[in-house]
Amino acid sequence: MFGDYDSFAENSLLAQVDDLEQKYLQLPEHRNHATDHATEGLCSESNKHNTLNVPTAGDCTELNIDEHTRNQSRHEDVAIEPEADILYDVPSSQVLFFENLHKPSSDLGDPSTEEKDWNSSSPKTVNEKLPINREQPQQTVESSSKIRTSSDANRRKSLKDHLKSTMTGNAKAQTPIFSRTKQLKETLLSEEINVAKKTIESSSDDLGPFYSLPSKVRDLYVQFKGIEKLYEWQHTCLTLKSVQERKNLIYSLPTSGGKTLVAEILMLQELLCRRKDVLMILPYVAIVQEKISGLSSFGIELGFFVEEYAGSKGKFPPIKRREKKSLYIATIEKGHSLVNSLIETGRISSLGLVVVDELHMIGEGSRGAILEMTLAKILYTSKTTQIIGMSATLNNVEDLQEFLQAEYYTSQFRPVELKEYLKINDTIYEVDSRAENGMTFSRLLNYKYSDTLKKMDPDQLVALVTEVIPNYSCLVFCPTKKNCENVAEMICKSLSKEYLKHKEKEKQEVIKNLKNVSGGNLCRVLKHTIPFGVAYHHSGLTSEERKLLEEAYSTGVLCLFTCTSTLAAGVNLPARRVILRAPYVAKEFLKRNQYKQMIGRAGRAGIDSVGESILILQEKDKHQVLELISRPLENCYSHLVQEFTKGIQALFLSLIGLKIATNLDDIYRFMSGTFFGVQQKVLLKEKSLWEITVESLRYLTEKGLLQKDTVYGSEEEFQNNFHITKLGRASFKGTIDLAYCDILYRDLKKGLEGLMLESLLHLIYLTTPYDMASQCDPDWMVYFRQFNQLSPAEQNVAALVGVSENFIGKKASGQAIRKKVDKNIVNRLYLSFILYTLLKETNIWSVSEKFNVPRGYIQSLLSGAAAFSSCVLHFCEELEEFWVYRALLGELTKKLTYCVKAELVPLMEVTGVLEGRARQLYNAGYKSLTHLANANPEVLIRTIDHLSRRQAKQIVSSAKMLLHEKAEALQEEVEELLRLPSDFPGIVASSTEKA
Repeated sequence: MFGDYDSFAENSLLAQVDDLEQKYLQLPEHRNHATDHATEGLCSESNKHNTLNVPTAGDCTELNIDEHTRNQSRHEDVAIEPEADILYDVPSSQVLFFENLHKPSSDLGDPSTEEKDWNSSSPKTVNEKLPINREQPQQTVESSSKIRTSSDANRRKSLKDHLKSTMTGNAKAQTPIFSRTKQLKETLLSEEINVAKKTIESSSDDLGPFYSLPSKVRDLYVQFKGIEKLYEWQHTCLTLKSVQERKNLIYSLPTSGGKTLVAEILMLQELLCRRKDVLMILPYVAIVQEKISGLSSFGIELGFFVEEYAGSKGKFPPIKRREKKSLYIATIEKGHSLVNSLIETGRISSLGLVVVDELHMIGEGSRGAILEMTLAKILYTSKTTQIIGMSATLNNVEDLQEFLQAEYYTSQFRPVELKEYLKINDTIYEVDSRAENGMTFSRLLNYKYSDTLKKMDPDQLVALVTEVIPNYSCLVFCPTKKNCENVAEMICKSLSKEYLKHKEKEKQEVIKNLKNVSGGNLCRVLKHTIPFGVAYHHSGLTSEERKLLEEAYSTGVLCLFTCTSTLAAGVNLPARRVILRAPYVAKEFLKRNQYKQMIGRAGRAGIDSVGESILILQEKDKHQVLELISRPLENCYSHLVQEFTKGIQALFLSLIGLKIATNLDDIYRFMSGTFFGVQQKVLLKEKSLWEITVESLRYLTEKGLLQKDTVYGSEEEFQNNFHITKLGRASFKGTIDLAYCDILYRDLKKGLEGLMLESLLHLIYLTTPYDMASQCDPDWMVYFRQFNQLSPAEQNVAALVGVSENFIGKKASGQAIRKKVDKNIVNRLYLSFILYTLLKETNIWSVSEKFNVPRGYIQSLLSGAAAFSSCVLHFCEELEEFWVYRALLGELTKKLTYCVKAELVPLMEVTGVLEGRARQLYNAGYKSLTHLANANPEVLIRTIDHLSRRQAKQIVSSAKMLLHEKAEALQEEVEELLRLPSDFPGIVASSTEKA
């Protein structure tokens, strides 16, 4: 078990340790060596190792970890050369014990030292395994304290006893293997974190190694993201007095200015130095997953967890951890649910920082209302939680500042200059605010068009894109999804065959890759356009297709995307030139905010010296466009009252459910502190805030979600207090739209009367989103054909939910309908057929063909159903009568979330692994999370077709993060079970006797 040291006898390991200990006791200078040397690298004479060129104060500079480690190792080799072999052969836990034994006694009373020792033994590096005995480092410090106060004989005896007990415990499990260098690096990192903590707590001007963070953070940014130097504005923002004092902050810069890096550094300060959890709120699921992939590597190296809260993923309440902290990355909806659960469990103070990306979305519909509710609750319930908001398109910042009680920082910095142009007929004008009409003549387009090409391309798009591609990248924003595909095909028909030769091999790889993730299928349009380096990008594509195309575009294999406006607010895909096909999004004229988001994609930092945007317009739109380019950005306005069931009424229900406010006066006071409260003079025309508050509470009471209690005072005064009903609590916990909560209750109640469990169809119907059903337009011939393919038992589901076979048949054949049936029920059943077929076949292409709907829409329906299924599950957990649904919906949610064969589900848990990639990994022998967590990225690249090095590293990091998270959760559970209860009878009795 222990190599040569396989005995507890006096002449074995213990005897040698005794000899070694005696030699150490005779060399007192060694006692102070470890501590003195552990911090000597934190201050140096020059700034030569500062690869990020971060200014520092005083003598403090960055530390080169590798050089420090070499120096320390060399110094220690000289000091303990005769005993080196023994120390290297002793299991790592004993090495740590022996090192702690010889630290100065002054360290023992310092709590920060204990925390440092604990941190240094916890897993932080990529290849390190989880420790087996988590209590051991703490025991070590306590033991060493006792040894220093006893005689030499007692010290040796204590050491032997400790080693015996530790070895006995280690004998039951494989001892983790730690390298000496790795231990020293981790000890150094812990030291730096402790120094950073003290720096932050003292509000000093000293920035420490890297903005009050360990120098390892700087090195990781170089290693993982290639960032070697911060922009001047980033340094200014990070060193603002308001930031150092932890005041709330809003900052605004143009797109691609580097806003996210500032937020990440602030998040790392909170996680590592202040030891608090962090919540980052992002607008879309795809961006959440991209951010998780990017930050998981940092979590592994620096010892914190990165947890996904998007779609149906996320634990409520989140796991409570005593040691490692969590970075929650969430969508707007999931972020709100997370904050609710933290308030309910009294843990909101554990949230040290909340970062909101795209803060301007607070003014966009129901999602804006939910974001406003989230921030208002944080402001009201936690005075220690800092809020950071960032955006590229903010105008009425004063209102947001007043709402968030925040400081404001802005800059017009762009790493690449952006030039804006307008194209009218053959003429291109440059946007110039100094000119009389806002534009000046730039040039004429000189492109020889044939008569046929002129008819195909009246806007001369081919002329504009061929000036850029294939050597540079280009984005063409189109008004509709269909227009994206048509424009991509049209451009390719006009390109010469020379374009086919550019990166020909790589483009063939992209096509093969697309076929692999789609079960051998390939979109007809993409098959034709990709060889030219062109592709379309919109919501009609599956997630797998979008991910592959984005990767190909980022690496320069594809040079042109025709896309919808959603790409502007989504993943980061910059271009040399951005072309707006028309000043419209669908049929609506472009807004200034949308325009700025789109043109902001022009200019790639570090690649292009300039970025260009060209807006194509007709003469009839000239006046509107000139107004568009000159007017200020649109103001953000609260939608809290405008969105009744998803806004103000949902807010009041949660306030009472969480006991934040339970009477009319408290609720009104809370409303006064919201973004709506700041803007009420502008937004309220017909009714006062008091009247709206009273009306909303009355509605909730009449709907059976709240009950009113009258409490009488001493002088005949009374106060209306509210408490939440069971249905109200279920609706609030499940985040169910209040417009549908009573309908959902009736559907579930009716389902209990005749729940059909022969197949999943009935359960799928109950978890099909109501809002998607209202937007559905069924193909009746397809409806009838699919209905006839169901078994008799499955056809009975239609009758159970209120749709007769007779109705479907007559509707499909075009005959008159005698029996009136709710259109939403019929539409919902149709969507259930799509989902049911998809779960049976798990092939999105064949289902898309059967139902004649885009594969991207089917995938959106699937993710929407998975999220709603999770909501219905939480709804049922609050109502005892629906106990039967709990087990059923848990399994269904998992099926809807992954929609793959059972053996692929463990691999699909890893962020960035979709069905096609999961199948490749499974076939290559990587069949579990543990396999992926222990995989070598270089081996993965050689084993898995079309896997880039960056993707391989992200997959391994994400798998490690998940594995560590699960192991930590189990360890916490074990410790909780073994901990002596505070109300244990013996303890209570003894404390009573002492009193």
